[in-house]
Amino acid sequence: MENGTVNVRYMVENVETSIEWYVAHLGFSLISRYPPAFADVQRGALRLLLSGPSSSAGRPMADGEVPCPGGWNRIHLIVDDLESEVERLRAAGVRFRNDVVRGPGGSQVLLVDPSGNLVELFQPART
Repeated sequence: MENGTVNVRYMVENVETSIEWYVAHLGFSLISRYPPAFADVQRGALRLLLSGPSSSAGRPMADGEVPCPGGWNRIHLIVDDLESEVERLRAAGVRFRNDVVRGPGGSQVLLVDPSGNLVELFQPART
């Protein structure tokens, strides 16, 4: 099943809004669109499955719990210049969860998509 593509599913509140956000702000390209239930977008080897409440992935579990967006898991995108990306995204009105955090391995910041899912932008430390 190895094909070089990594698939990640995000539960989203609105498929169309999510498509627009990932394409406009993070450079994803649209693969397929089936609103209001589902769409998938891709950036490099990452295929992001955007599943709305009416998708099969949004159906209640046996215990009645309903899948929903949010949480602390996130996709991790590497960028060359974190400061310029932050400036560009702030100017576009993208919501951030925190300010840039710097550590020995590099710098990172968390973006919040329209449904509350996190996206981490990371710039590795220059050695």
